[in-house]
Amino acid sequence: MIGGPQGGGINSSAELYAKALLRGGLSVFANIELHSNIMGKHSYYRVTAAPVPIRSHVDPVHMLVALDEETLFGDAGERKHYPSHQGHVHRIAPGGGVVYDADLKIPAERFERTDIHLHPVPYMEVLEQALMGIGKGGQGRKYVVMRNIVALGASIGLIGYDEELVIEVIRESFKGRKAEAAEMNAAALTAAAAYARTHFPGRLERQLRPLPVEQRAKRLLIKGVQAVGIAKIKAGLGLQTYYPISPATDESVYLESKAPNFQMTVVQCEDEIASVNMAVGAAHMGVRAATSTAGPGFSLMPEGLGFASITEAPGPVVFLWQRGGPSTGLPTRSEQADLQFALHPGHGDFPHIVIASGDIDEAFADSFESFNWADRYQVPVVVLLDKFLASSLWTIPPIDMSKLVIDRGAFYQPTSPDTNGYRRHALTATGISPRALPGTPGGIFSTTSDEHDPQGHITEGVENRIAMMRKRMGKLDVIAREIPESFKYKLAGPKDADLTLISWGSTKGAILDALPALDGRKVNFLHMRLMKPFPAAEIGKILSAAKTTVLIEPNYTGQLGALIREQTGIQADHRVLKYDGRPFSRNEVVEGVEAVLAKNAKEWMVSHA
Repeated sequence: MIGGPQGGGINSSAELYAKALLRGGLSVFANIELHSNIMGKHSYYRVTAAPVPIRSHVDPVHMLVALDEETLFGDAGERKHYPSHQGHVHRIAPGGGVVYDADLKIPAERFERTDIHLHPVPYMEVLEQALMGIGKGGQGRKYVVMRNIVALGASIGLIGYDEELVIEVIRESFKGRKAEAAEMNAAALTAAAAYARTHFPGRLERQLRPLPVEQRAKRLLIKGVQAVGIAKIKAGLGLQTYYPISPATDESVYLESKAPNFQMTVVQCEDEIASVNMAVGAAHMGVRAATSTAGPGFSLMPEGLGFASITEAPGPVVFLWQRGGPSTGLPTRSEQADLQFALHPGHGDFPHIVIASGDIDEAFADSFESFNWADRYQVPVVVLLDKFLASSLWTIPPIDMSKLVIDRGAFYQPTSPDTNGYRRHALTATGISPRALPGTPGGIFSTTSDEHDPQGHITEGVENRIAMMRKRMGKLDVIAREIPESFKYKLAGPKDADLTLISWGSTKGAILDALPALDGRKVNFLHMRLMKPFPAAEIGKILSAAKTTVLIEPNYTGQLGALIREQTGIQADHRVLKYDGRPFSRNEVVEGVEAVLAKNAKEWMVSHA
């Protein structure tokens, strides 16, 4: 873990390190916790590496790298009111180490730990030595931002990792006119690693080595926003609308950087109302359209979604990157508390699809396929994601693009170009009426947000109203039959387990990694993905056979549990909940499950404090 003030370089140093670990053949998972202000407040980045696949973080820290005192001991002002604000020293595993600035002159007894190794490194002195070696002596204050690379270099020297792999990544990251900066950073890293090896020989018990070259498989290190953006491009996205909001903005910014190379337009609108309505209009024009937002922005979109549904637009696809609420809430923290809102995003009954992605593979598949569903069924689609998925770094194999198939749904085929007998909202057995693209001969049509007849003309007739409601809502039955089971849910582990864990979204990785640690228990895990239309019969059958169930959710009310009970009549035996704005770690999953079962409690709250 590397921690320090926001804007102090923790992002760049942690991500350089993560890429170097991947280059050494290791599986990497990395996630950042950052404050919602722009500069100065405490943030930290966790990088976890292993020679086997990993999908989550752990709370014990084997090497803590501190750029300031707050990383070590927390904020003194906050500790007066909340004693748990104690920094990260207490997170260091026995035998682990901490790298910090010797200029802070912190006495060893203040750490109150005798089971960890202390490594005070004079950051500025080492930086000055490094700069002097490349002819830039006396300029340390000018390049003070490079203290983060000094801290990183010292930690690499202590854990024994190959610093040349890190230098390779540095040089690739600082190309062209930044080549000089690359050499300065490389010199700082080398000097710091040498200082640590010289001054603290044999002090750290845990060492980390790259895998042999022949064992280094080709893999990607990718964030959720990147996976979703790539999937949208592959799906033929024509228009992306958005209004800046954390944590969704990064996805639109990524697409903006790619738009010049594709037939794609990314528009920053004046607000989220404009964003959704512009996307609805584009969908009617035959363009694959999406909008990305977070909870506060989604709160402005329900009227647009209702309009899209009653006019049977092929979309749009709304990407809802969840964060802590309500209101502004926790803008840069993660939570999965928008499920019930996504299920009921407006007044009246109308059909739409809701799918929740649990990892990078699901985020890519759901993002791509959501456009096919929008076109095929002519309904809005909501893809539920979250901040943790957005900004974490995941190790995955190269994405297989060979089996991606684009389905634009049913189009009107005129029998006679001279005759306009087209009915946009024609009653059909499936409820899906072929749509006409602008310019289709004989395909002119009317549609309206009022109730309308098959020709799109406003009417309040009773029989027509009943027929139109059945037409639109009947799509959900068709969708439920046609969407493959692989998109609906997955049951991991033995079917005859003694304990069934239930969850959804990005908590998936922590639960899968935690399963082997639930010693002495025969456990399986039901991961939910398709939330509407909900696969009630299949889920009811699984849970009816379960012996003991524990619901695990990062929200206050257990929203998936409420949906399962609504749809199946089955209530989970126990609930492990977390709503402090931080994602579940794998050890928190284990601790929560063990605690709720040991105490036979209905509910157990987990906190990162």
